Amino acid sequence: MTPPPDPLSSVHGPSMGARHLDRLVRRVLPRSLLGRMLLIGFIPLLVTQGISLELFYGNYLKIVSRRLSAGVVNNIAMTIDVMERYPAPSDRAWILRDVHERAQLHMSWREGDSLQRVGSNHVLGPVDDDLVRDLRVALGRPAFVDWKSDRRIVSVFIQMPDGVLRVDTPRKRLDVAPVWLFVAWATGSALVLFCIAAFFMRNQVRAIRRLARAAELFGLGRDIDPIHPEGAQEIRKAAVAFNRMRDRIFRFVEQRTSVLAGVSHDLRTPLTRLRLTLAMMPRQGQVRAEDLQPDIEDMVADIGEMEHMIEGYLSFARGEGAEVPSMVDVGELLTEVAVAARRAGAGDISVHVARPLGIVVRLAAFRRVLSNIVENARRHANRIWLSARKKRNATVIYVDDDGCGIDESRRESVFRPFESGRDGGTGLGLAIARDIIHAHGGEIRLESSPSGGLRVRIIIPD
Repeated sequence: MTPPPDPLSSVHGPSMGARHLDRLVRRVLPRSLLGRMLLIGFIPLLVTQGISLELFYGNYLKIVSRRLSAGVVNNIAMTIDVMERYPAPSDRAWILRDVHERAQLHMSWREGDSLQRVGSNHVLGPVDDDLVRDLRVALGRPAFVDWKSDRRIVSVFIQMPDGVLRVDTPRKRLDVAPVWLFVAWATGSALVLFCIAAFFMRNQVRAIRRLARAAELFGLGRDIDPIHPEGAQEIRKAAVAFNRMRDRIFRFVEQRTSVLAGVSHDLRTPLTRLRLTLAMMPRQGQVRAEDLQPDIEDMVADIGEMEHMIEGYLSFARGEGAEVPSMVDVGELLTEVAVAARRAGAGDISVHVARPLGIVVRLAAFRRVLSNIVENARRHANRIWLSARKKRNATVIYVDDDGCGIDESRRESVFRPFESGRDGGTGLGLAIARDIIHAHGGEIRLESSPSGGLRVRIIIPD
């Protein structure tokens, strides 16, 4: 009895075969990007050359070969018909001589001979089959075609009733060109194009390798120089993006390091005051609460100051990176910031957005940027103007005031952590703002305002 088929083999067989095929393909395919790119380019090139060769060889060459063989066979058939019409030896000699002069066919008569074989000793190409077929159709007699005895002449042997007629014709009347010339041309052109493609692909892959090497070294914590963008446009963009990422990470590490250094420095003063106050409190006897009230108020003020500084440090360290970006209407956002500033005590603040503008940002983080900037302007100016407009592939937001402004020499230093222009400030407002703007791929600049004060320009790309 035949055992029943194993259901597991029928279920897992195709998947195992597919995995085997996948492993086989992976073994055959090159592992490098350059090898795969060359393979992707070389295979279609070979297929295209093969199709071109087949179209030319299969159509043009066959048509020409058919016409040439038909012309030679027609001359032979006409000569045989005339010889049968005029069988006299003198007429036959004249006919053979005239055909040799006019049709380049050298004919000789072998009386009493007979053919030992028919067909042809084949050569490469369709011309031999075409000639044998045309002889069989046009003459209806046994015939043999010799292609190999003489490279310049093709000999045709035709069986006649009383002998064998030999016809020698120049090979150039039947053969257009050797087929190997077309094959050599197709192969040579494919190799030349392949070498050119390999040269250009190698340059592109070199740029990718440099980018990969730089990313590997940067991941290992080594300080590397910026990558010079080269290669195709997409590779150049990747290199530029890598350089921006590198600068941002370096800036991130530098800012966080300075924040950690500033924590111990800024918190040391209130902690020292708390320690001195506690050390000076009486340890024995009775103490009235009224006598301790000033010290308690000072300690509460120191604790509040430390809470304010720690909140600023934590906000700067978070960077608002966990929020999901969304489409935000610029006009509505500026209006909300202006309303909040009026509640905080801002005097004259106006908003001007000519047409609806939308940007993709992290709403809470971006609102915090604008609030910090408007708060700085409120402390130093009487009037504030908020505006936005579209410029090329970006949206530009302006915050202008009529205050005293900032000297041009200090416009870069105020973005550093702990650079504060007033007592009691942490100096992190503009540092946090620039960090958030850079996280959105934008820029923030300080300029002179047409209103006489300071202009903050925020550029958010589309």
